[in-house]
Amino acid sequence: MTGPRPDPDLVRPFVRAGGRDRPPASVRLETLVRAAGAACGTLPPDAHRVMDLVGGARGALAVADIAAALDLPIATARILVADLLDCRSLATPISTRSHQPDISVLQEVLRGLRAQV
Repeated sequence: MTGPRPDPDLVRPFVRAGGRDRPPASVRLETLVRAAGAACGTLPPDAHRVMDLVGGARGALAVADIAAALDLPIATARILVADLLDCRSLATPISTRSHQPDISVLQEVLRGLRAQV
């Protein structure tokens, strides 16, 4: 965090996210993002804080980590990250959908865990 905000509860989360209260389904808590370019000029201050945080990271950060580091509500962080992805300021290093494990592997892991109990 670049510095403490005067009163973080003074501004409601939906105002911080441009009046939106529902994040897109494509940006989940575990979505990894990295800086890809300069921040768009018309974004709210919190989006610029996201860019500062991600730009200073060595690798990709998860949306949950961004929300925690900047003390933002999860939904607000997801909306801000989606906006930054749309204007190509952020990028996802891998496609999360193409790298999901096969359901049969997950079922086998679950069977193994249940056998341990």
